[in-house]
Amino acid sequence: MLPDPQSGHASLPVSGRSIDSVTGLVSMCRTLRPAADIARARRAKCDEALTIPASGPSAPRTRPSVGSMADSPRRPLPGWLLSGGAGVAAALFGAGLGELSAALFAQGGSPFTVIGSWLVDLAPPWAKDTAIALFGTNNKTALLVGIGIVLASLAFGAGVLEWRRPPFGRVVLVGLGVVGFIAATSRANATPLDWIPSAIAAGAAASALAVVLKRLPARPPTRADAPDEADRAVDIDRRRFLGWAGGAAAIGALAALGGYAMQAGSRAVTAVREAISLPTPATPAPPIPSGADLGINGLAPVVTPNDRFYRIDTALRVPDLEPADWSLRIHGMVDREVTLTWDELLALPMVEHAVTLACVSNEVGGSLIGNAVWLGAPIRDLLAEAGPSADADMVLSRSVDGWTASTPIEALTDDRQSLLAVGMNGEPLPAEHGFPVRMVVPGLYGYVSATKWVTELEVTRFDRAQAYWTPRGWSERGPIKLHSRIDVPRYGSTVSPGTQVAAGVAWHQHTGVAGVEVQVDDGPWEQAELATAISDDTWVQWRHEWQAEPGSRVLRVRATGADGEVQTEERTTVAPDGATGHHIITVQVA
Repeated sequence: MLPDPQSGHASLPVSGRSIDSVTGLVSMCRTLRPAADIARARRAKCDEALTIPASGPSAPRTRPSVGSMADSPRRPLPGWLLSGGAGVAAALFGAGLGELSAALFAQGGSPFTVIGSWLVDLAPPWAKDTAIALFGTNNKTALLVGIGIVLASLAFGAGVLEWRRPPFGRVVLVGLGVVGFIAATSRANATPLDWIPSAIAAGAAASALAVVLKRLPARPPTRADAPDEADRAVDIDRRRFLGWAGGAAAIGALAALGGYAMQAGSRAVTAVREAISLPTPATPAPPIPSGADLGINGLAPVVTPNDRFYRIDTALRVPDLEPADWSLRIHGMVDREVTLTWDELLALPMVEHAVTLACVSNEVGGSLIGNAVWLGAPIRDLLAEAGPSADADMVLSRSVDGWTASTPIEALTDDRQSLLAVGMNGEPLPAEHGFPVRMVVPGLYGYVSATKWVTELEVTRFDRAQAYWTPRGWSERGPIKLHSRIDVPRYGSTVSPGTQVAAGVAWHQHTGVAGVEVQVDDGPWEQAELATAISDDTWVQWRHEWQAEPGSRVLRVRATGADGEVQTEERTTVAPDGATGHHIITVQVA
């Protein structure tokens, strides 16, 4: 190299000749170097952002190759999950329209209610007993939740089936509509329009499923040179699909809520009930004796408040029956048919009487029992007006929802106060307890006597007609059995050593209770103190002082009826005519 005399730079020989100066080349390199540094810095930041640590913040970072990034687009939701969700959304859309149509012109045809009632009717006795044992008076809520879960599961499966094997998913939804059709048309009180809401629900659900699934995104082949564009296309399709599915579900939910609101408005019996002024009884109930309630904390009150009175029936939805629309028809084996309106009923001499009602499904020591003061017209007077045949031995009572009970005719014509009741504890019957009119019969379990929302009394014979529960394995006659219960102390509780008080109730309606005895461990039976009974048709409270010694203690109770019967210790189940046995509890003394 030779120095250039003017610039001081070296000159390079190239192809036999030298470059006198590299000033231009140096200047160009200085210009490009900052841009290259910036590019290297940007690549380093991208490397850091795109690399996922293997374990913890100090783990080494590895930059995925460009090829792997292009070949691994964002993972989409699986098709079975999207199609199943579409099935649920479509079912909700159809169910909502079905409920709305029921509110508009067929209130008895609500798809959810008719299917639920149909399942209740088909359920074997053991299923009914199990539901009551597990959920008590919340058995209807549990049933409706269970039905909702089953229908949602079927709808999810229908969506997946439609995605894989169309049109079989829509066939499943139409099949559910057929079930609703059968349930609606086979009910005892079905109207000609009750099947329409189920048909609308099935058609709407099937149509919605087809429409929504057409929007199900199908992932296109990813272009190696434009993966982002493919991902963006899939995202747009997915959002469009979710919008359609969510819109169908939202419309269904709003329609269902609107239907329920409209039915609540049309069934506004609460305002009607509150406006009713009950007539003064011609035969008022005697005052509750001062010694009837022992005032022990934890002991059931002698008169059960309306909001704490047990409710067991087959009605998933409380019937909508206003007094102006109510009437009672007495027919069958009678000399003359009698029809009674609400105003005519209230014009009759009213009787007020305290009666304890009990459910045949009440286990030993159970809570499906309550005592109230009822107001109503004696049924024997109404039957006398109709003139029952001497050959008749049963009255088949029918509710507005088609439920029936078989009551021995002697229980309605003897001297007991069997009432066509309109009042409960000084106010009109609550809707869930039979408003506007129900039956109250002392001495019989409710399944053969306590018909709510009653609209018919058919005088007949046991060998000619059967009530709702008879073909399901229950006895056609259901006299209440002698029972007693320990309320205090509670099972499994801990009490202090020394003198303690056990207390509870005993009942034998239409016979009365003469005494109650308590046994501690294997000791002797000891007489308990009875409160003053309201009447032989009500339960009676009792109390007993006992010596609590440290350790685990077993308490038993038994009652003796006014007729001398001693409560049996033989343990039986509730079917077919009520449970028997002593109520036994275990407590800890410490």
